[in-house]
Amino acid sequence: MNKSELIKSISEKTGLSLKDSQRGLDTTLHFIRDTVKKGHKLTLVGFGTFSTYTRGERTARNFKTGKSIKVKAKKIVKFKAGKTLNQIVQKSK
Repeated sequence: MNKSELIKSISEKTGLSLKDSQRGLDTTLHFIRDTVKKGHKLTLVGFGTFSTYTRGERTARNFKTGKSIKVKAKKIVKFKAGKTLNQIVQKSK
């Protein structure tokens, strides 16, 4: 499912117009991005938690040349699925 299909599904489920559904989804994604960008956690109970962590500097290997290179530290976005979401996925198998 892509974003436009999700918007259509939200519209059908809620009875909102496509424009209102898109505005609601865009606003939700905006708040998730801003919260994570600030380095805060965002927890949606039953769904999951969005957070960031800093991956430290490390040494890696260039596979073409075989030489060791240093990879700089960087922030990584992390999503951990909530218990309810995990249970739903497990039941769907």
